[in-house]
Amino acid sequence: MSLTPTAEILLNGRVLAAFIAVFLFSIPVLSQEADRPRAIDPLEKIHQGDVIEIDELGGFDFDWRGKLTPEGFLDGFTKVADPIYARCRTPEQLAADVAKAYSAVLRNPSVKVRILDKSNRAMAFVYGAVRQPLRFQIKRPVSLRELLIISGGLTDRASGDISVYRPDAVSCEGLTDDPSRVLNIKVADIISGVAAADPRILSGDIVTVEEVRPVYVIGGVERPGKADWRDGLTVSRAVAAVGGVTRKGVAGKAAIYRRSDGTPQIIEVELDRIVSGDAKDVPLKPYDIVDV
Repeated sequence: MSLTPTAEILLNGRVLAAFIAVFLFSIPVLSQEADRPRAIDPLEKIHQGDVIEIDELGGFDFDWRGKLTPEGFLDGFTKVADPIYARCRTPEQLAADVAKAYSAVLRNPSVKVRILDKSNRAMAFVYGAVRQPLRFQIKRPVSLRELLIISGGLTDRASGDISVYRPDAVSCEGLTDDPSRVLNIKVADIISGVAAADPRILSGDIVTVEEVRPVYVIGGVERPGKADWRDGLTVSRAVAAVGGVTRKGVAGKAAIYRRSDGTPQIIEVELDRIVSGDAKDVPLKPYDIVDV
């Protein structure tokens, strides 16, 4: 459809006005984004094992190159009296600390800090029920899901639980408020796309894909022995997993033997009532013994 010159001008004018409005309204937003402080990536901070260079731009007498002590201070840095802490500081933050220390003996010192070598940082490990347990040198942002894929994926021995342990002060980034510094993750949450279930993995992290733990079913069942415990396993499911009750077994009687906090516990159950829906199925715990 062709437009008349007047309609064409009117249409172009509306488009131009809309563009100007969007541009003007976007200016405060862009300004607010620019004003926000940039989050510091943990990879940019100084880690244990890094080689650091300190350059005092006024000469060579106060230049220095070296590593960190196990406590995180500059190792062998004797340019000033007091030790200077460097672990998990950015080069800019450390440069400011060194310049402040140098100001006691130099006039307006200008200091620049660089990380020369990052190759000796702590490895990240992936263990447990993966096809290729590996260790990784973290050089870029990487997620748990990506490391699991690189490790070949999960084996059929995976229980569905993953733990991520982050040693203190190794990666320069916190993990949880839990003092044990362990993040527990469900494989089902990773598959469902839950953001919190796919954390970023950092230097020194230890990822363990938990293997299935057993429960034992004995007595009047077809195949007495072990059944794999996974979250949600109940008495009726465990009995079904070993072939069900034999003709000589008594479906109305079963007992769960459990040790909780060092104390033995016996739980009586009635399988026939559970199967018929008249009684609630009993969840099992790893290493329970079900005697039919």
